[in-house]
Amino acid sequence: MKRAGFVNRWLPMLLLAPQLVIIAIFFYWPAAHALHSSFFLQDPFGFGSTFVGWENYTDLAGNSEYRRIAWFTVLFTCLVTFFSLALALLLAVKADKVIRGARTYRTLIMWVYAVAPPVAGFIGVIMFNQSWGPLTRVFEYFGHDMTLGVNYNDTAFAMVLVSIWKQVPVNFIFFLSGLQSIPKSIREAALIDNRSASGRFWDVTFPLLAPTGFFLLIINITYALFDTFGVIDTLVKGEPGNNPMTLVYKVYVDGFRGNDLGGSSAQSVILMVLVLILTVVQFRLVERRIHYT
Repeated sequence: MKRAGFVNRWLPMLLLAPQLVIIAIFFYWPAAHALHSSFFLQDPFGFGSTFVGWENYTDLAGNSEYRRIAWFTVLFTCLVTFFSLALALLLAVKADKVIRGARTYRTLIMWVYAVAPPVAGFIGVIMFNQSWGPLTRVFEYFGHDMTLGVNYNDTAFAMVLVSIWKQVPVNFIFFLSGLQSIPKSIREAALIDNRSASGRFWDVTFPLLAPTGFFLLIINITYALFDTFGVIDTLVKGEPGNNPMTLVYKVYVDGFRGNDLGGSSAQSVILMVLVLILTVVQFRLVERRIHYT
């Protein structure tokens, strides 16, 4: 069989060059600059910097507030990832069974995908408005006074809920595509072997969705760690105070509002290393249990 290829070996390099330049400018150069800055104490007025070695890292290790934010980030990431995937999978399974009005059903779910994170956060502020917010009224009915931006737990709940709502449509699109790519013959064979709908789902459908689920697991963890910045910034109204925040938002607060560029650079390096380790662990352990067809 004849293999397709490029006649000129420089052509593929030329085609890859624009993307490589973009990656170098917007990823490798900022990462290298952050690593370099993490070993210095920056003057907030930009008059110079002092080399302090590992001091920025040791200060973070002994900072109880940083550890508290790190634990909240882990909890926030787990909740957003789990419920975003679970709800999207449930909706995709239901959408796959819809015969009449299927296009309308999918459109109503997927339109949230077009909403930017800051806009989603602003919608959350409206829904949880202390005076007339619809969700605030619901909590009042059950005897709870919802105070967004004041009560730590209330703000954390709003952050998780809005972040999940924002991410469900993306997962829904992929899960629905994965379900519709399963051959009809396999579904009919499963129907003969197992009359239980839940049994067919867990024994046949769910394993076939494993590659899609693994891909979405990586995407959702990345989303919860980084892309929820706009949601969090809008919900805490630019006044973090004692409100919950994630590690990526603390990098912004310390670096751009506290002018601690060295400390925030050290935080960004730690976050980058943690994400790298997490990704390697996922590909080494989780992917081994997934079979691609």
